[in-house]
Amino acid sequence: DIGHVLRFECVSVDAEKKVPVGPPTSIMTSRVIPAPTPTPRRLIQVNGDVLSHLDLDSQTSFGTFSVLSYNILADAYATSDAYSYCPTWALSWTYRRQNLMREIIGYHADIICLQEVQLNHFEDFFSPELDKHGYQALYKKRTTEVYTGAPHAIDGCATFFRRDKFSHVKKYEVEFNKAAQSLTDAIIPSTQRRVALSRLIKDNVALIAVLEAKFGNHGTDNPGKRQLLCVANTHVNVHQDLKDVKLWEVQTLLKGLEKIAVSADIPMLVCGDFNSVPGSSPHGLLAMGKVDQLHPDLAIDPLGILRPASKLTHQLPLVSAYSSFARMVGVGYDLEHQRRRMDPATNEPLFTNCTRDFTGTVDYIFYTADSLSVESLLELLDEESLRKDTALPSPEWSSDHIALLAEFRCKPRIRR
Repeated sequence: DIGHVLRFECVSVDAEKKVPVGPPTSIMTSRVIPAPTPTPRRLIQVNGDVLSHLDLDSQTSFGTFSVLSYNILADAYATSDAYSYCPTWALSWTYRRQNLMREIIGYHADIICLQEVQLNHFEDFFSPELDKHGYQALYKKRTTEVYTGAPHAIDGCATFFRRDKFSHVKKYEVEFNKAAQSLTDAIIPSTQRRVALSRLIKDNVALIAVLEAKFGNHGTDNPGKRQLLCVANTHVNVHQDLKDVKLWEVQTLLKGLEKIAVSADIPMLVCGDFNSVPGSSPHGLLAMGKVDQLHPDLAIDPLGILRPASKLTHQLPLVSAYSSFARMVGVGYDLEHQRRRMDPATNEPLFTNCTRDFTGTVDYIFYTADSLSVESLLELLDEESLRKDTALPSPEWSSDHIALLAEFRCKPRIRR
């Protein structure tokens, strides 16, 4: 149909006599254009050398693997009221799903962590389509204590991994609602539990997958040992006035990951939409292993779940993958471009979420720096180029978030 004009013709018919009534009416479309295709984002080595456009054969090297994290914007939230600047046709799920799949497949990631994946879209589209490309799927839908929409439209976290590079060992599901119930039973007086639960229960979840690498274990101090990898995929509470709940959810996830780390010497990745900007207490806990006891976020703790602040710690040596851009040395056109897209005060991207009302970083890929090193990163987008369509989503980019991708290499094992 591209390049042609389409005509829709309507003829009124007498239902009994089966004959036309009056003249036919018709409308014509404008000339059909191809779907816009953005310039492919490049994979950039952290030493500043730019690789060619993503190509599976040239990018895959022995002992390395890549991880994609992407909030794809659930169809239930992609309304014209919320995104009035985006053309209706570009908001339709039939268009967005194809555009998202084209983008996701084009990254050739070995592990894919998606957030805001509706249950029906996981079952009917993402799982079967990615299966064709060699991916195995895991899914955890959000819980439904608060949710009031259609059962099939509830969203969740989906993790996919390439069968030729990994095998599935174990899956853990984190339901923050259950953790909230246990917490309130333990520390909240019975007369206040209903109020406490109404604040804490927000249906958020995390999906943790333990995978075994198939690409060998060369270069480690124990070549015969299995190379395991733990990948956490989460979507943290969105409400900005519930800073205590955000921090508690992140702390709960990290405590669960610490238990896995104690039971196995295993590299870890923590990916997702944390709905927390750099400098916030959840980001500080992830990146620094603790929260400053004078952090203003701690002033909002009506349930006392964050006290004492000294307990807000973890021992995982987590580092944000994209902070590698800020640590890159050398000069060059592409390196300078990436540095301009980073916030020098936080060593994080200037944004991963870009709408008309909010632009900032809320998505991250964290990794354990004692066991993994960053080889390369997917280039960041320029805000000015996105503003030609007002904001995200747009005909070119079908989510209000941008995808993050990092390529890692396993380090020789050093006991923690």
